[in-house]
Amino acid sequence: MMPENTMAAPEQPHTLRAADTPLGRARVARGWSQDKAVRALTLLAESWNWQIAAEPSLKVYLSRWEHGLTRPGKTYQSLLCAIYRVTPEELGFSSSRESRESATTKSLRERIAELESMVTRLTGHLGMVEGVAL
Repeated sequence: MMPENTMAAPEQPHTLRAADTPLGRARVARGWSQDKAVRALTLLAESWNWQIAAEPSLKVYLSRWEHGLTRPGKTYQSLLCAIYRVTPEELGFSSSRESRESATTKSLRERIAELESMVTRLTGHLGMVEGVAL
């Protein structure tokens, strides 16, 4: 039997856990479980009249997104940014395929410019070797 002035310790709340990714950290920063995040996604989509997956599927998707196994599409990226009140960059969406394609395009343009310069130089050298300007 406990003394009258001693209170029983409250039960420790469950610790929120998530993958160490921007998306996982954003959920934990809000203090939300995956279930709460899924519910928020569902409610927001309903309020916007958007069609999205059912809650059981969303929970699987959210886990896969948080662990970086798959990437949410544009619809879900918009919803996730809205419920967590963050930018796409803060959720790690800025390193998307478009950004990689942009870097690749820039790299290709630089390479094309180098090749064009090389062709111009070689053409000039050929003209000097033959003694005829092309």
